[in-house]
Amino acid sequence: MNSCLAAILCYTLYYNTILSDILSPKEDPMLVIADNLVVRNKAYMEAVKKKDKKAIEAMAKQLAAQGADMINVQVSLDGVGDEDALPMATEAVQQGSDLPLCLDSRNVEALRKAVPLCAEPPIINYLSADEKDPGEILSLVRETRSNIIIRALKGTVPATLEAKLMIIEDLIEKANAADIPNERIFADPSVVHIVKGNGQEHLLNAHECIVVLNEMVDPPLNTAIWISNVTAGLPKNMVSTVASTYLAYLAGAGLSAAMVNVNDAELMKTVYLIKAFREEITFAAGDLA
Repeated sequence: MNSCLAAILCYTLYYNTILSDILSPKEDPMLVIADNLVVRNKAYMEAVKKKDKKAIEAMAKQLAAQGADMINVQVSLDGVGDEDALPMATEAVQQGSDLPLCLDSRNVEALRKAVPLCAEPPIINYLSADEKDPGEILSLVRETRSNIIIRALKGTVPATLEAKLMIIEDLIEKANAADIPNERIFADPSVVHIVKGNGQEHLLNAHECIVVLNEMVDPPLNTAIWISNVTAGLPKNMVSTVASTYLAYLAGAGLSAAMVNVNDAELMKTVYLIKAFREEITFAAGDLA
């Protein structure tokens, strides 16, 4: 190859690299959070009730094998009894898998017991505008260097984009005032069932909320959505298709973390493709067979 042609080739490669960085900046990986260990899982809740750590360990191991990046741990909806149940479940899940955890409780006493049992700082799920004393949870997050989900919720889930953003903005300010940087914050616009009232409007505004947060918030923060909330009430034969399609829709908006049923094979194929399109993994057709 003559020197002139080599110079042109080198310049072309350099130009294409720079152009690619400008037009298609590499996206951060999307966290896949298994939402399977929750109160609607009867087998899991029976194991929690019986304090059957071996059963919970086995469930955690299976979720990791299904492709979870993180596991959400929930033992109640209202926090009652979490002081004993959450640490027990957290320890069992962490023994069954070395994946990071997302602790789903607003019970601060329970969280103080559970966080030290995590292999690494967890995500605390969640803080909303309904919290009477947000300083308690925020202090815990700061002291333990945990991450936190802030949720657009105030009595009910706000329907409009403006209402979602107002709640999230206020919670970001509270978290920052507690010395929690944006990099450790996950903003959840909140979604409701697609079959509920103006559910479609909620889903659209949640998507737009992610777009606005990614474009306008500086320093950048993370975003998260519980995908399974969208499909509640749907016939079983529709759940996978709706969940998978909405996840892909949000991924295109730059969603940082998705809480999903990792036992849903169709949905996990969508997760695989999202990761491939984001160049997080190398695509192989056999992986989808």
